[in-house]
Amino acid sequence: MRHGKDTFKIGRTASHRRCMIANMLKSLIEHGRIETTERKAKELRRHADQMVTLAKKNTLASRRKAVAELMISYNALTTKEARAAKGGKTASHNADRKVIGKLFTELGPRFATRNGGYTRIIKKDFRVGDSAPSCFIEYLAE
Repeated sequence: MRHGKDTFKIGRTASHRRCMIANMLKSLIEHGRIETTERKAKELRRHADQMVTLAKKNTLASRRKAVAELMISYNALTTKEARAAKGGKTASHNADRKVIGKLFTELGPRFATRNGGYTRIIKKDFRVGDSAPSCFIEYLAE
């Protein structure tokens, strides 16, 4: 029986869906607001709220769980990349690391007093190409 196994499949395989959710989560954390279809936003909301819950705990285990969920790989830096990072230039390897930093330093403390419901979905018009209902998903200001 499939009790408690609710998920929106979104017409993708499990691995594609996991990668898509991870990429959308990174964009949502980085920018605070993204535009997507309604179905993807409703699935993303579940994962985004879970990320904030992990950030509120702020333990080593919760950081590791967030890194795994966001599919962030920590590769060793080459000397050229290390110099670029030290010089203040943004390199591609730092983008994912900054997402984790923002999640745990900004979003976690921002929602410390709130017990869930960290995101909002604002419905928009239908998409031009395929008439899919589109919307914005964003973190609340509190």
